[in-house]
Amino acid sequence: MASWAAAQLDYNSAPPNLSTLTDTSLFSTWRPKAHVLPPFGQIGDPCMHYTDPLTGVFHVGYLFNGGSGATTDDLVTYTDLNADGDPFIVAGGINDPVAVFDGSVIPSGINGLPTLLYTSVSYLPIQWTIAYTRGSETQSLAVSSDGGKNFTKLEQGPVIPSPPFAVNVTGFRDPYVFQSAQLDTLLNSTEGAWYVVISGGVHGDGPSQFLYRQHDVDFQYWEEMGQWWHETANSTWGNGDFAGRWGFNFETGNVFTLDEEGYNEDGQTFVTLGAEWSLEPTVPQVSDYREMLWAAGNVSRSDASEARFTPTMAGKLDWGHSAYAAAGKVLPASSVAATKSAAPDRFISYVWLTGNFYGTQSFPAAQNWTGALLLPRELSLGAISNVVDNDLSRETGSWSISAEDTSSGLLQLSTLRQNIAREPLAALLASNKSFVEPGQTISRPGSTTFAQSPDTKFFVVMANLSFPRSARETDLKGGFKILSSEHESTKIYYQFSNESIIVDRSNSSAAAESSAGIDIRNEAGRLRLFDVVEDGDERIETLELMIVVDNSIVEIHANGRFAIGTWIR
Repeated sequence: MASWAAAQLDYNSAPPNLSTLTDTSLFSTWRPKAHVLPPFGQIGDPCMHYTDPLTGVFHVGYLFNGGSGATTDDLVTYTDLNADGDPFIVAGGINDPVAVFDGSVIPSGINGLPTLLYTSVSYLPIQWTIAYTRGSETQSLAVSSDGGKNFTKLEQGPVIPSPPFAVNVTGFRDPYVFQSAQLDTLLNSTEGAWYVVISGGVHGDGPSQFLYRQHDVDFQYWEEMGQWWHETANSTWGNGDFAGRWGFNFETGNVFTLDEEGYNEDGQTFVTLGAEWSLEPTVPQVSDYREMLWAAGNVSRSDASEARFTPTMAGKLDWGHSAYAAAGKVLPASSVAATKSAAPDRFISYVWLTGNFYGTQSFPAAQNWTGALLLPRELSLGAISNVVDNDLSRETGSWSISAEDTSSGLLQLSTLRQNIAREPLAALLASNKSFVEPGQTISRPGSTTFAQSPDTKFFVVMANLSFPRSARETDLKGGFKILSSEHESTKIYYQFSNESIIVDRSNSSAAAESSAGIDIRNEAGRLRLFDVVEDGDERIETLELMIVVDNSIVEIHANGRFAIGTWIR
């Protein structure tokens, strides 16, 4: 029915007001092929991922009428856990009469079965701009004995029934379970203990992550370990250019440890998190901004013998306006997907791309689906070598100095490396229609047409752009125009004046002229190209650009440390 209805649209004429179209008539028009989304309807936060300890298959979860998801044995193709994307857990129990929020899974938990710790919701609204209702968010358990098709709630109260005593929280949700050899040693814990961070904040004080430790083998009791990370309200990392704001409330926090290969329990501690904030004056129940951030840092013990996380570098996991609520999980080398690709232990993260800007835009209902998950990313500890020791590299940003050679005046920088996971990347690049454009040197303003161009809305562009050293103090721009026609085009370029990659969507959608709800605001994200030395010559770091177009979803990745996910419709 959806395909038949879509075929009746005349794509050679000016778009009509899309709100007048019949249900599902736009179902296929902008639907992606390579990205995860349910069969229909609106997808929410990614969460509740895990590798099945019996089958080695990876489960990718997300909010959809509760908690729903799919399985994959290669990170390329996915199979819905239940028919029509039906959820494996829904609201309506004694602990969650109103809603099921984000949670995470202990793969071998109660009786060795996958065990879900999730936020059970009893009252709404919940928002950092209004007073918090005690008891609105608690943390409860559910167990699956049928391969993840259903998670059965324990017939008992919440295992974490309230925020810490006498703390006036802004939120208390999205529990993330993890293991940490470093915390085991620091806190004299049983080896292999499970920990939980719960995201939120404190009214009038700032955003926080609350740390808990497993107390018993059945996961019934969790020991409060204090606010292991807290930031001043609406403060920034450095001047905020490379990491936005910490905001007033943290959400969807993940904690994991990485080395240069991927996940390593003895590696550097990283956190991914969502941060909510608004401009003054704040409006009740409104967050003007949501930022998808990451931070790396040191874990230490406070004078009160509590664990503390202190950032040493921070940045944005994704710069897209609609990209938020990332959630990841360790994908072990023993999993089916990793065995097929000979991959080591990895931390795989999915980012949510909301399709209606967090419910504030009335995107045409005729599409009958909203939002998707961006391509899975494998995260690791990245290195930038042979960097010139100057003000650019010494600034507080999304990097830290890991080594310095005073004799040469060169530094090695550390950062978060994020790349599209190797399996889907290989699948995207496996097309038999690939071609290579010859290299060009462009010395004057204007555009150059390629000898060939993609003839579909499903393609990948990979390019290296080198700039002269003189570009540093100019407004030089360089990039690409994609999805071009007589009436539409989108520009993606790097500009030196503010060290940013810009996605110019001002002319990206003819439909936006006749229909509300299509976001054509420009996207932008900061990426510093450092001064580096190569073969004895100093130059500006090469821009290594990858543009993935999957119908209406466009992802821009650069230099293994930058990403923007956005819509072009």
